[in-house]
Amino acid sequence: MRARRTRLVAALAASVALVLSACGGGGGEDQLSGPSVDVEVDQDAQFEPGTTMAELNQRGTIRIGTKYDQPLFGVRGLDGQMQGFDVEIGRIIAGKLGIPPDRIQWVETPSQTREEVLEQDKVDMVIATYTINDNRKQRISFAGPYYEAGQDLMVKADDNTITGPESLRPTGAKVCSVTGSTPAEEIKKYVDPANLVLFDVYSKCADALRTGQVQAVTTDNVILLGLAEQSGGQFKLVEKPFTEEPYGIGIKKGDVQFCEFINQTLTEAAQSGKYEQAWRATAGKVAQQTPQLPQLDPCV
Repeated sequence: MRARRTRLVAALAASVALVLSACGGGGGEDQLSGPSVDVEVDQDAQFEPGTTMAELNQRGTIRIGTKYDQPLFGVRGLDGQMQGFDVEIGRIIAGKLGIPPDRIQWVETPSQTREEVLEQDKVDMVIATYTINDNRKQRISFAGPYYEAGQDLMVKADDNTITGPESLRPTGAKVCSVTGSTPAEEIKKYVDPANLVLFDVYSKCADALRTGQVQAVTTDNVILLGLAEQSGGQFKLVEKPFTEEPYGIGIKKGDVQFCEFINQTLTEAAQSGKYEQAWRATAGKVAQQTPQLPQLDPCV
């Protein structure tokens, strides 16, 4: 039977967000949050018994790990609302499960805890600028990718000495990134260990750049774009990406059916225009081009 869908009108009222008890997984708070763009909820969704989809649909809630300090992708506002492209992708998937936005439990998940929270069953999925790589696949599975970024450098607006990763070692620049992230590993090719500064979140890297403790911050270009946009003109991107970073959705290892469901949901969102709508409402406010959904990896 063709599923009946209910359209939920966008609501920005902070009263929708309900702050829950603190969670040990990411060191922050869990919370429920309302939508920032139109979300379709499949209220008649039915799934094969025993699948993750059936379990989540019956439970009526879903726990999604994301970052709270990633401008344009995952941010918790002062009003408690969750915003960003990762957040909207999570809402689209939840809607397909029959779960409305105000029944999503967001769990703060910094880079270094992403595999851990899945393995310890503290979240049902992780959507957190999460680059797909073979090392992580040893512990968890990925659906997607839903976006492809590239690693870049952010420097002070008046800095013309750092022109790309090859200029870091000759200039003796200190570079900041985040513990457990792919960019932190990649940048080791270009800087001496003593010049690599690691924090748990990128906002601390931005503070270190602002105060002159480091001369560059490195991570994926879209994340840096958000940090630069928030800096009031203090920072700029070097704009020389030197990696490809496919963002995937982390799930428990080996859950092929859930992976296939997520990939099908992403495909339908791209076809319906929901993917583009989510981008334009978040990262598209700063980024010039609207991306296409990348080719999805097979679920194995």
